[in-house]
Amino acid sequence: MIVFDMDSTLIDAETIDELARAAGVVSKVEEITKRAMYGDLDFEQALIERVRLLKGLPLETALDAVDKINLMPGAAELILYVKSRGYKTAMISGGFTISADVIGKVLGIDFIVSNELLVEDGCLTGKVVGPITQSDSKAKVFEELTRLNGVRPEQCVVVGDGANDACIFEKAGFAIAFNPKPILREYADVVITKKDLRAVIPVLESLSYQCCNQAQHVDIEQ
Repeated sequence: MIVFDMDSTLIDAETIDELARAAGVVSKVEEITKRAMYGDLDFEQALIERVRLLKGLPLETALDAVDKINLMPGAAELILYVKSRGYKTAMISGGFTISADVIGKVLGIDFIVSNELLVEDGCLTGKVVGPITQSDSKAKVFEELTRLNGVRPEQCVVVGDGANDACIFEKAGFAIAFNPKPILREYADVVITKKDLRAVIPVLESLSYQCCNQAQHVDIEQ
């Protein structure tokens, strides 16, 4: 199984930032996002603070904002490749269903796990619920997905970019940091700094599960 983050990995944006832009609070949200992704702020606290700033944003406006988000270059090609090689695909995101469900459907992702923004009277309430609300949530979901699919964590590849991906990088057999924040590099087997997910394909081609534990750290530069 191969597991992806969504924001700044499968899509070329941070969903929360695009929603904040639509709500007119982008500078405040981006600052909190930056602190969280670099590991300077607890994930749960950062999520609550950012979503609170979206209170009152009309759902229709929010949907228009996420509809304009582009896939990361190479995302479709990479998913087609991994499916051709027999991988199950999963997306575990601290982002939101209004984006994740659409992206997952477009790419044909097998398993999609994300949070939900609560809506009342056609507007966001500023509250969020879901399975990815704490710093170790991704690890718990990852372990449950492996159990449900009858695979071991060490038989999985993970691809992500932020501090909250570290918990699954530690558990997976092989971890690929894609244009990562500095804190994530130390957990990765391979670091890719080219903004094109097709750069993951040759890494997977050369990968065998038998040598995961002996993998050397490699930086793939643009």
